Formats: sequence, C-alpha cells, structure tokens
Amino acid sequence: MRSNVLARTLVGVTAVVGLSVGSLATAGTSFAASQPAAKPAVNAPTIGIPIPPNNFGLSTERAKNWQCRLRDNGYDPGPINGILGSESWRAAQTMFNDLGLRAGPVNGDPATNTLVPLQRYLNLFGYGLTVDGDAGPRFQAAFSDLNATGC
Repeated sequence: MRSNVLARTLVGVTAVVGLSVGSLATAGTSFAASQPAAKPAVNAPTIGIPIPPNNFGLSTERAKNWQCRLRDNGYDPGPINGILGSESWRAAQTMFNDLGLRAGPVNGDPATNTLVPLQRYLNLFGYGLTVDGDAGPRFQAAFSDLNATGC
C-alpha cells in the first residue's frame, strides 16, 4: 500500500516539475523583444479580406448568364458558376472602364464603383435607371431582366 502512495506522489511531483519547466521555457520567449514588422515590397499587391459574393438579387442561373455575357465580351469572370465574386466583378469593372462607364479602380468590390457604372450599362439597354449607386428593387429587376437569357 505504501509503495502505491509513494508511486502516485512521485508521478504527481514529476508532472508538476514538467509543467513548471515547460511554462518557464515559454515564458522566456514571451518577454523577448519583438521583431519589427516586415515591410512589403513597394510593388507588392495589397492582399485584403476576401469580398463575399454579391449577386444583387440574381438567381444562380441569371448570374451564370451575366458571367457568360462578360466572358463572351472578352472578359474573364472566372468559373461560370452563378456566384458573382471578386473575379466576376473585376471582369465587369474592366469592361465598364473599357466602355467609358468610369468604374475606377479594378478591385472586384461590388460597391459604388461597380453599381454606378452597372446602372449606366443597364441604361445603354433602355432601362432608364437613376444612376445613384442604389441596388434597390428597380435596379435588381433591370439587372435580372438583362440576364434572362445567356449561356
């Protein structure tokens, strides 16, 4: 019986010593001087948080039609999958800039710099939208109607 108690005590003490040594080893590194942050190269692209897809109310089928329209006009929207992500919006922004619709920086973000030229683009097809960057129901109906056919 006595050897059992002695064995348990020895195991417990060994565990405590092991944990203490491990904690001290890592504690030393937590107080070390931090290295200065590496600065990116001047011409390195900025990598940000991925932009979630935005179909602006289009069904998957109609979003595929928009992607096919971009592809058929010579712009690479990425995979024709019905998910309008950064690749699709970069293709659209490039197309809008090429058409003189003033999308501005090609960043794949479906924000005002995408909505305003998209409204101008839809107006080329007679939709008569107010060019205000609002993705409201009238805009979504026009965008859906434009993409009723495609692929």
